[in-house]
Amino acid sequence: MLSVFKTSWPLLLGMLLLMLGNGLQGSLLGVRGSGLGFSAFEMSAVMSAYFAGFLVASRVTPNMIRRVGHVRVFAALGSMVSAALLLFPTIQDPIVWMLGRVVIGFCFCGVYVTAESWLNNASTNETRGQALSAYMIVQMAGIIIAQGLLVVPDPSGYLLFVIPSVLVSLAFAPILLSISPTPAFESTKPMSLRELFNVSPLGFVGMFLMGSVFAAQFGMAAVYATEAGLSIGQIPFFTAAFYVGALLFQYPIGWLSDRSDRRVLVAWSAAIAGVASVMGMVFGGNYYVLLACAFLIGGLSNPLYSLLIAYTNDFLEVEDMAAASAGLLFVNGLGAIMGPLVIGYFIQVFGPPGFFILLAFVLLVLTGYAIYRMTQRAAPSIEETNAYHSMMPSATPVTVGYAQEWAIDTAEAEADAEAEVHAAEGDGKSNAA
Repeated sequence: MLSVFKTSWPLLLGMLLLMLGNGLQGSLLGVRGSGLGFSAFEMSAVMSAYFAGFLVASRVTPNMIRRVGHVRVFAALGSMVSAALLLFPTIQDPIVWMLGRVVIGFCFCGVYVTAESWLNNASTNETRGQALSAYMIVQMAGIIIAQGLLVVPDPSGYLLFVIPSVLVSLAFAPILLSISPTPAFESTKPMSLRELFNVSPLGFVGMFLMGSVFAAQFGMAAVYATEAGLSIGQIPFFTAAFYVGALLFQYPIGWLSDRSDRRVLVAWSAAIAGVASVMGMVFGGNYYVLLACAFLIGGLSNPLYSLLIAYTNDFLEVEDMAAASAGLLFVNGLGAIMGPLVIGYFIQVFGPPGFFILLAFVLLVLTGYAIYRMTQRAAPSIEETNAYHSMMPSATPVTVGYAQEWAIDTAEAEADAEAEVHAAEGDGKSNAA
C-alpha cells in the first residue's frame, strides 16, 4: 500500500481535504441548527437533502463528464461547494439550508466520481485493491479528523463555515496539478428492482435498511448529541466514534466474510449493533456508554454495506455484477434519504432516545430477515463466493464498479491458479502411470 500512497499522494491528499470539509460541514450544521432553534424534524429534512442530491448526481455526473471533461466538472462542482458553505451562516433558514444541502450533496458526489476515476486510471490490476483500501482509509480519516475542528472557537459565527470552504478549495490544488487525462467511462444501466430483489432478497432489503443507518450516523449524530445535551467538547468524540469503529472493524469482518456464510455474519453484526443501539437508548445519560455504543454501531453496521454487495455477487454472473451494484446503490440511496426524516420525527416524538430507537429497529429487523433468508435457500460454498472488498457506505458507482473489477480479477486469478494446480496434478498422475 505504501507504493500506492507514493504514486497517488496528491490525489489522496486532495481527497483527505475534501473529506475534512464534508465531515465538518455535516456535524457543524447539526450543532448550529439546533442552536438556532430549528426543530429536530427541520434538521432531519436538511440532512436528508444531502443524500437526495448525492443520489441524483450519481446518475447525472457521468453524462456531464462525457460532455465537458473531468477537469471542468471537478472545478465547477468544487467551486459550488465552497460557495454553498458560505451561504449557511448568511441565510439562517431551514428551507435555504435544505436547498444548500441538495447542492452540496450533488456536488460532492460529482467530485468523488471524478476523483475516483483518476484514482482508478492511476492503478493497475495488481494495485487496484490497495488503491481502493487507501482511498477508504483516507475518507474515514478525513471524517474522523474533521470532528475535532468543531471545538475551534467561533465567536463571529462564520469561522467554522469558512474552514470547510477553504479546505475544499485547497483540495483542488494537489489534484488538478497532478492528474493526467482520464478516458471516458460508460454508465451502467442497473437491473430492474424486481430482478435485483429476485437475485438477492437479503442484499436488496439489507442495502435499503443500511442506507437509513448510515444516513443517521452521517447526518443526525450531531443533531442527537446536541438534543441530548452533550457539550461542544463531547460531540466530536461521539460522532467520530462511529467512524473509528467502522475503520477498525472493516478488515476483520472482511476476513470472516471470505471464510463463512455471509448471512450468518450479517445477522450477528446487525444483532450486536442493534443491541448496542438499545443500550444507547437506555443508558444515553452516560457519556462513556454513548461512546462505546457509537463505536460498536459504526463498527458493525458500516461493513455491512460491503458485505451485502459481496453476498449479492455470490449469486451473479460476472457480467451482471456492475448492473446489480448500480441497482443496490440506488436502493441504498433511497434508504439514506428516508433515514434522517424518520429519525427527526422520532426525536420530536420520543426525545433524544428516538435516534437510537430507529437504529435499533432497523438493525434488529435486518437481523431477523437475515435469519429468515437462511431458511429459504442454501448458502453458496466458500469456494464459490466472490472476494470481499471494503468500501464506505458513501461510495459512488465509480468506486463500487472498480471494486467489482478488482473482485472479478481476483476471482479469475484464483480460478487460473486452481486450473494450473489441477493440470499439474494430472501431469503428475500421468507420469506416475
